[in-house]
Order: sequence, then structure tokens, then C-alpha cells
Amino acid sequence: MASSTSLPAPQSQSKKPLGKMADWFRQTLLKKPKKMPVNPENYSSDDSQPASRDSHPAPYLNSVMSPNPPSTHMDTSSSSGRWSKAYDVCVCHSEEDLLVAQELVAYLESSTASLRCFLQLRDATPGGAIVSELCQALSSSHCRVLLITPGFLHDPWCKYQMLQALTEAPGAEGCTIPLLTGLTREAYPPELRFMYYVDGRGPNRGFHQVKEAVMRYLQTLG
Repeated sequence: MASSTSLPAPQSQSKKPLGKMADWFRQTLLKKPKKMPVNPENYSSDDSQPASRDSHPAPYLNSVMSPNPPSTHMDTSSSSGRWSKAYDVCVCHSEEDLLVAQELVAYLESSTASLRCFLQLRDATPGGAIVSELCQALSSSHCRVLLITPGFLHDPWCKYQMLQALTEAPGAEGCTIPLLTGLTREAYPPELRFMYYVDGRGPNRGFHQVKEAVMRYLQTLG
């Protein structure tokens, strides 16, 4: 009887530790999902996402935030206005047509538009080299008016001015304006055959048409 009465005691004592262990395992299992992000594999996947985020937006940020594109845009907008150059018109003419050139310049400058004109014998720097002064005047003017006369065709300097004017802006339509005076259409320079010219036999000797052509071009500059 002593042995039978002593057996239940160990069983009752053994159930308590087992119950505690079951509770500990249960709590541990419940806590493991919360600790899953601590897994190094999860860290590697999280670290790779910022890397991909940094790698993709970088070109976009460079293209938007780089100082070069804004400065280029600002330079383009500031250089597109009328006042970005010293003159609106550079009148190219021969020496024997100086009087006609002066009358054309007076007409353009006295108009309501108050066009700024360059006349070589009036505006060139005293002592300056003729070639450099001419090239500077052409590059500093929005438009070039070629006063094409018999004297223009026989003057080597005038041909140089014509070619230089075409070189300055070969693809800009409307900035080079030929004014044909005292010549037939057959005498029109072949270098300018792809351009319409103003006929000097028209009203105001074509001065009004020249002014309107210059104004149209200046309006495209903004």
C-alpha cells in the first residue's frame, strides 16, 4: 500500500513542469512572427530596395536639378530678346550707294519702331580694322539688309559682306533681307536665289517692306 500511495505524488509533480514548458513554448511561438524582420535575409532585401530607389531616380534628379540645364534655359531666354544684340539692322552697301544707305537708315530709325541701325561709315570704331569691324557689326545685329545695286555687284567688299552675312545665320529665315535697286531680276546674285528680295521700284523705294520684314523677324525673338 505504501508503494501505491507514493506513486501519484511524482505524477502530480511532473505535470506542473510540463504545463509550464508548454506555456513557454506557446509564448515563444507567438513571439517569433514579431521577430521575423530581424532575420538577416530580410535586412538584405530591405537594403536592396533603397539601393534601387537611389539608382533609378538619380538620372532624373541629375536632369532636373543639375545646374547646367537651368542655366542653358536661362541663357536661351535672355539671348532670344531684341535687346540681346546691339543693333536691329546692319546695312551692307557699296561706297557709291552711301546716300541711299543713309536714307534707308534714316527711314528705319525715324519709324515708330525706332530700329537701331549700323551704318559702317557712321558707327565703325575709328582706327578699327575694316574686316573685324564688319564681322563684329554683322554678329551684333539681328538682321542684315543687303542694298544690292550695280555698285554692290562690282565691289569685292560688298560680296564679302554678302557671304559673311549668309555665314552668320545660314538657317535663319528672314534675318537677311536683300533690297534690289537699279537692277533687273536676271542680275540678282546667284548666292541669294533661294531668298525673296524686296523690289526697290516699289512704294517708298522698298523701305517700308524692309522695315516690315525686320519687325516680323524681331517679333519672333520674343
